Parts: sequence; C-alpha cells; structure tokens
Amino acid sequence: MGRVKKYISEDEFMVTYGDGVGDMDLKKLLEFHRAQGTIATLTGVRPRSRFGLMKIDEAKSLASGFAQKPQLEKYISGGFMVFQKKSFDYFDDGWLENAFVKLTAEKQLSIYKHDGFWKSMDTYNEMEELNALWNEKRPWAV
Repeated sequence: MGRVKKYISEDEFMVTYGDGVGDMDLKKLLEFHRAQGTIATLTGVRPRSRFGLMKIDEAKSLASGFAQKPQLEKYISGGFMVFQKKSFDYFDDGWLENAFVKLTAEKQLSIYKHDGFWKSMDTYNEMEELNALWNEKRPWAV
C-alpha cells in the first residue's frame, strides 16, 4: 500500500483485490463506510464451499446426509474496501491483513455485509465458471 500513497489525494479511497466479482452496490458501501465513521471498511461475503459437506451421526459413525457445496455461514473478505487516508499509518509492513488486525484492535474496521452475488477467481475452474456465467446471465452486472 505504501507505493500508492503518493497517488492518493482524497481523504477516502477504495481498493479491490481484483480476483473476485460481485454485484456490490459501491454507492451503498461508501455510504455505510461514512456512517460507521471508522478508518476502514471491508466487504464481507459468504462464499459457497468448494466441497460437499458431510453430516455425520457421531454416535454411530454413519453418514446422516450431504450438503453439496453449501453457502458458508461465516463471512470472508470479498475484496472490496474503503479506507480513510490515515489508514496508511497502519500499513507499515505493506500487508493489508496485518493492518486489518491493528484496525480491529482499535475498533476501526467495519464490515459491510454483502449477501448478493460474489465469486472469486482464484483457480482455473473458477475462471471457467465465470466465463460461462458471462456468456449466460452475468449475475454481477449492476
């Protein structure tokens, strides 16, 4: 982050990892960030599991069901972020994740929950899935 500091002239700026797509309403994300009054805001998303999950009857060690690639209950960073310029004080070693820990400790990291479409493109299979979606319906188009 230190390399871009000299290019940031506004007090607020947005960042994305660039390896995910979603139907984020960036206007609402920014409004949420401003209302929270924190130094940083991450977009939280609930991805689908890459794997089918097994339900197990623990007493009998028997399968009791399967959930094929369910949507996870916990949130992860969706890679769409808003920062105040003073956030650069937290990026001393260049790693965003380390800055998030520091911001969290100071109660300066808000989470904007996004329950709409979101998908990462970290693997070849995910790229193929997103290309197919592009040709079909483009669920991230706003």
